[in-house]
Amino acid sequence: MKKAMTSLKSKQRGLTMISWMVLLVLFVFVAVILMNVLPVYMTDATVSTVMEGLPDDDAAKRTSSKQLRSFVHKRLTMNSIYSIKPEYIKVKKGRGENIVIIEYEPRGTLVGSLDYIVSFRHEARIKIR
Repeated sequence: MKKAMTSLKSKQRGLTMISWMVLLVLFVFVAVILMNVLPVYMTDATVSTVMEGLPDDDAAKRTSSKQLRSFVHKRLTMNSIYSIKPEYIKVKKGRGENIVIIEYEPRGTLVGSLDYIVSFRHEARIKIR
């Protein structure tokens, strides 16, 4: 009896063909999502880096609030960020500081009619000299 059970267990190793196909489909679906959404987050990481560097930038401190939008857009373009349009950049004048706000929502297609929308908002406060 023990010998018969042991031989059955030894023959029942691994996954079935259907299980492998389900795992493969799941892996491909996750890979497609990552290939489409990961560049969006990489772009946002660069935008975040540019915004974090603004308060320490002497040129940004000397720029007027009207010219600051163009200044930030040029910084983004220098870092190969072309998806952020100038109208996404808002500059508000505060007490002794300019507040730069970038709000944007990249959209794209995952598979067929399945779309994604990701919303980002970054803010930097720049002291006026």
